[in-house]
Amino acid sequence: MRNDAQGAGGRVRLKRTGAVPLNRPLRRMESEFISWLRERLPSHRRLELGIGDDAALVRLGERQGTLVTVDVLTDGVDFRLAQVDPRRVGRKALAVSLSDIAAMAGRPLAAVLGAVLPRESGLCLAKEICEGMIPLAERYDVALAGGDTNTWDGPLVLSVTVLGEPTERGPLRRDGARPGDAILVTGNFGGSILGHHLDFWPRLDEALALHKRYELHAGIDVSDGLSLDLSRIAAASGCGAVVDVHAVPIAEAARQLARQSGGRLTALDHALADGEDFELILAVPPAAAEQMLADQPVDVPLTMIGQFTSEPGLWQKDSSGRKLPLPARGYEH
Repeated sequence: MRNDAQGAGGRVRLKRTGAVPLNRPLRRMESEFISWLRERLPSHRRLELGIGDDAALVRLGERQGTLVTVDVLTDGVDFRLAQVDPRRVGRKALAVSLSDIAAMAGRPLAAVLGAVLPRESGLCLAKEICEGMIPLAERYDVALAGGDTNTWDGPLVLSVTVLGEPTERGPLRRDGARPGDAILVTGNFGGSILGHHLDFWPRLDEALALHKRYELHAGIDVSDGLSLDLSRIAAASGCGAVVDVHAVPIAEAARQLARQSGGRLTALDHALADGEDFELILAVPPAAAEQMLADQPVDVPLTMIGQFTSEPGLWQKDSSGRKLPLPARGYEH
């Protein structure tokens, strides 16, 4: 876990940073497990889009496919329960999964909660967690459909599964970026440990509005780090990406952390690698990107930070035009 955000009030996504080199076996575990699952799991007639995107697309009966996503959050990794209001923890648990539906430009429909509670004060804690989820569910018209609980002697563990539906234009996948597409992002990046990681708004309304009005080729939400998640959308699409680093929108919280680090990390370092921004990265054809930037049609700013390329890999271009490799930094489970 990271400990570089001194004075951050103990709030965590301590794992979300490029500040401390990560143990290589730990970094590889999630990607190797996903690769194994792709080889091991049999195909199924109901599974239209499986492992590797922000949500699966499952066909239930004869109706349009259903988006399915699940996220697991743990005390000490995703939050510190002793230092935050449990209602904020519950809100985050739902918001993280709603952000996955936003990445697919889908509509959330229902959610179920799995909670493994500490034995002491488990009932009160469960109530507070649900109290934090309810306003967010009401905001996005999501049915809280139930779930399951258990108790143990370990820390709080929450698992939220959200079901959603794609729009008439279909789900926005990771694998649709094309060379020449602009890289557009919503909002700004970095410093989420100072509170944003608990209180962010999933970009559901923005994704639906943009997907309806403009041609979008691919999308992903930034949970693990801007550079790392950008590398994932590029790899899934079989292309590369060049980032104009001077164009990356940097959050004030990232600048604050940079000041606290005494020059060890820059605000740009935080913006590229901290993660848990839960903003969107979009691959947009040039004409549509130009129109989106001119229109600024949603409440959050849209910024062009680069371009997808036929040359593989992740690259950065500085203000002088020099092109250098860009490490894909962030958190890998």
